[in-house]
Amino acid sequence: MSEVMGDEMSGTRPPVVVRRQEQPYVAIGRSVRMGGLAEVAHQLPKVIGWLRDQGLEPAGPVFFRYRTVDMAAELEVEAGVPVAVLPEPDGEITAGTLPAGHYATLTHIGSPDGLVGATRRLLDWAAGEGLEWDMTEEAGAQRWGCRMESYLTDPADEPDTAKWETELAFRLADLDRIGVN
Repeated sequence: MSEVMGDEMSGTRPPVVVRRQEQPYVAIGRSVRMGGLAEVAHQLPKVIGWLRDQGLEPAGPVFFRYRTVDMAAELEVEAGVPVAVLPEPDGEITAGTLPAGHYATLTHIGSPDGLVGATRRLLDWAAGEGLEWDMTEEAGAQRWGCRMESYLTDPADEPDTAKWETELAFRLADLDRIGVN
């Protein structure tokens, strides 16, 4: 990944725009209300166990991918793990590819309780920069091309939530058309 644009705004780490390549992954998805995200998080050990049973290694940190967001109703969320090669889906384990493109990113340091505020900072920053999301509105719900939180810190290695790092990465509308590589 390479930095394309940055900002000196206050926050955990300044937001930047990066270009990412496609990334295969495996996941378990759920439709939940905002208060039900723990149900999705509890699927991660199943996904990691499945990978181990297949003899596959994670190719990056675990993540949540938000396919749709409707704060008043439900969110379609996947608990996933990047992999080097796309495997065949198996039961509730799905396989997919995170799309290539430009992403606005922000790294939050601290408890997951601060992610709502970090998300707001990223959304506000992008609006101030005149950036457009790869997102459509459908019946009050936002359908995202790719919106994710990658959990960079393993709680088994660092139990202090104040030191946890979480990267937010939201795919932007195509920036190639305005000359950003």
